[in-house]
Amino acid sequence: MMSLSKFEKMLKTNAVYFFDTAEFEEIIHYYLDEGNTSMAKKAVFLALEQHPDAADIKLIQAEILVFENKFAEARTLLDNLKAIFPSNEEVYIQIANLLSKQDQHKEAIEYLQIAKIHTDDLADVSSLLGMEYLYLDDYEKSRSHFYVCLESDLEDYQALYNIIYCFEMESNHQEAISFLNNYIDKNPYSEVAWHQLGRQYFVLKNYKEALKAFDYAVVIDEAFIGGYIEKAKTLEKLKKYDEAIKNYQITLELDDPTAFVYLRIGECFKHKKEAAKAIYYYKKALHEDPLLDKGWMLLAVINNEERKFDKALHYANKAVALDETNVEYWRYFAEINLRLNFHEEAIEAFEKCIELGDSGVEVWVTLADVFVFVGNFTNALTVLIKAKKQHHHFAEIEYRLGCLFHLTDKQEEAYLHLKTALALDVDYYLIMQDLYPTVFDDVEVQRLISNFLEN
Repeated sequence: MMSLSKFEKMLKTNAVYFFDTAEFEEIIHYYLDEGNTSMAKKAVFLALEQHPDAADIKLIQAEILVFENKFAEARTLLDNLKAIFPSNEEVYIQIANLLSKQDQHKEAIEYLQIAKIHTDDLADVSSLLGMEYLYLDDYEKSRSHFYVCLESDLEDYQALYNIIYCFEMESNHQEAISFLNNYIDKNPYSEVAWHQLGRQYFVLKNYKEALKAFDYAVVIDEAFIGGYIEKAKTLEKLKKYDEAIKNYQITLELDDPTAFVYLRIGECFKHKKEAAKAIYYYKKALHEDPLLDKGWMLLAVINNEERKFDKALHYANKAVALDETNVEYWRYFAEINLRLNFHEEAIEAFEKCIELGDSGVEVWVTLADVFVFVGNFTNALTVLIKAKKQHHHFAEIEYRLGCLFHLTDKQEEAYLHLKTALALDVDYYLIMQDLYPTVFDDVEVQRLISNFLEN
């Protein structure tokens, strides 16, 4: 860029060269695009020295002030420009941008409506209006403005995406399908539209129609990676795993491999009961992204299913280390530790589940059972009492409480809970024989059970 070289030479030598406003705009935008705000501001300063009344330069100056959150200075400058150039739509657009940055979206819309009166580019202003209504969650009005953009340019795909987004936020997938079918009638070779149509059918679990749409998308554009991925995901849903794998592999030929694709191929092989190949692709996914916690957990799951518990524990440990707030990971980690008789670690994991909000009955009673297994009846009772506060009238809790009170020589509490348990679910009493055989064999307990069974 000749003008840029000339400008930078002027700064180095302190010489004074003349630039017209168009040249200054080109220089300023270059620096802004490079993220060099300091040089852009220098260029604005020198531009206004040579062209003090240049509205376009002052508009860029206002844009920089807004970018730097200097809203008051920017508004003063823009109000002055509005007074001098009341028909300049860019002034109103910049004021709207300023207001939008301050979350004053309704006020921004008012200024964009004025800009709309003065503009020769209705689509550009309509796009801005559409975004402001999006910020207000007014999806119907937002769509109406993005429609204007599509009427101006049928291949304005950003507008198309925004319209679909509006439908999706309202869960109006059928309306989205109708809109896309009408759009495709006008633009039948739009791979983007076919792709979006497939996504709507996919959400509605109409996988056969989704597959047709994705097929069209990749026929129109044979290098459309997104189309192949969505097609493969749909084939997975249809349990056509070999075809899904082929489509995922096409994406590997078209672009650099991704952990996501390797993971999906691994899942397909898992569904095909080919554990060795599944593990191979999970590991390839982790080679691409070692911090992919889901990859480590999938390795844990498949090794657990293959009864390779030591490996499963190793991989589960990696997963929980990467995502310490994932309840499902902790639950699985606890269960693998239990399989390996690592009771202390299992206890810590189940307690972490409860801490993270996984407070279902099964977690509480399993934790209590582990405490019983290691002989810590006090902690087991504490856990079950806490569980009872959250889960009223559950036989699983009452039987265990009754047995534990019996073992700790608190007979009155024991029979109270056992009676409650039998009343809730008399058939569940056999759990006592498995977990608390000495209590089950007690004469008084047997008499209590017999009375309930007879009645």
